[in-house]
Amino acid sequence: MPSYASPRIALVTGASRGIGAEVARHLAHPETHVIVNYREKTDHANSVADAIRDAGGSASTAAADICDEAAVAAMIDDIGQRFGRLDTLVLNAAGGLVHGADSASAMRVNRAAQRRLAQLALELMPTGGHIVFVTSHQAHFYPNKAVPKGCAPLAASKRAGETTLQAMRSEFHRHGIHFTVVSGEMIDETFTPRWAQQREPAHARHSYAPLPTISEFAAAVATAATAPSPAGIVYVGGPDCLHRTSA
Repeated sequence: MPSYASPRIALVTGASRGIGAEVARHLAHPETHVIVNYREKTDHANSVADAIRDAGGSASTAAADICDEAAVAAMIDDIGQRFGRLDTLVLNAAGGLVHGADSASAMRVNRAAQRRLAQLALELMPTGGHIVFVTSHQAHFYPNKAVPKGCAPLAASKRAGETTLQAMRSEFHRHGIHFTVVSGEMIDETFTPRWAQQREPAHARHSYAPLPTISEFAAAVATAATAPSPAGIVYVGGPDCLHRTSA
């Protein structure tokens, strides 16, 4: 991780558990203050922040459902008042992979909420800041590659979110902000591969190649969020499973 003249401020959405929590841990550094955003799991978020502090880092928590416009505006306002800026925004929080989730709600969280948060964050971001959008190969390549049954609403909404943010590249560029999409294979140790294999038992993903671990994927996200000249798109793990799943 590069050295900075003053502590950097990094906000990771959906960071109370899973990939978001691991990204927060990877971003932890004596020269970085990590803000652990969460929706409702206060104890989990506090545990992530405590672990960062126990390891010598700096962290705090911020409760806000990213679909709640007032809550998100209040969170960004609080960051501005406390720190005066936001150097890094990791858009990790997502939704839609639950039984009965409808397309409209998936679009609200994976497209509209991501764009709104990015727009609000820009007001605090100095030149050289980073915005990272976390997605999956299933969403990034949608609809050109098939996805497991039941995943279409999630894939379509995440793809729409990525497209919406890509359309903001010129705005990011005017502000001197780096924008990177980090797309990952289904991540080992998470719910998604187990869920997909239950839906498509004939396609046991582990039989083709090892899945990336949460730590490996989080490390790639953290690198994209701190690199002086990050790539526009980073792939973690091979997309070959997309050739073996059905719509």
